[in-house]
Amino acid sequence: MLVQILGAERCIEVGVYTGYSSLAVALVLPDLGCLVACERDAKSLEVAKKYYELAGVSHKVILKHGLAADALKSMILNGEAGSYDFAFVDAEKKMCQEYYELLLQLVRVGGVIVIDNVLWHGKVVDPMVNDAKTISIRNFNKNLMEDKRVSISMVPIGDGMTICRKQ
Repeated sequence: MLVQILGAERCIEVGVYTGYSSLAVALVLPDLGCLVACERDAKSLEVAKKYYELAGVSHKVILKHGLAADALKSMILNGEAGSYDFAFVDAEKKMCQEYYELLLQLVRVGGVIVIDNVLWHGKVVDPMVNDAKTISIRNFNKNLMEDKRVSISMVPIGDGMTICRKQ
């Protein structure tokens, strides 16, 4: 829905897994639109690729196998900064801050970055939970709240999702 509302044509997904959310994005992109799908697990990419083909959207999806941070840095170096409309992050939680910083360079002003799992099963508000992933998400959420480069809205549905609009 967000991709449609934005009229997005160029999107990025960090963390594809089996392709559920990336397929939803690809289905609503215009025929000449593109989705850069970053995933480090080859088996997950193969599953997702099968669904893209079945849905007839594989021509819209550019698969990037490997570390997402490396793919995003490469895209920036290739002159793609500010050329994307939408990005979705559902990947390694300890990397959220780095992904976010890279995506802020790639997404245009007025574009949207969505980060999934920001409530982390409620653990982020439990002071007794201090594992590395929870601390990372907690710190990311705090940094995001103070970031003047974006306006944000945290949607408390499921495991929480923060929608960031680049200023």
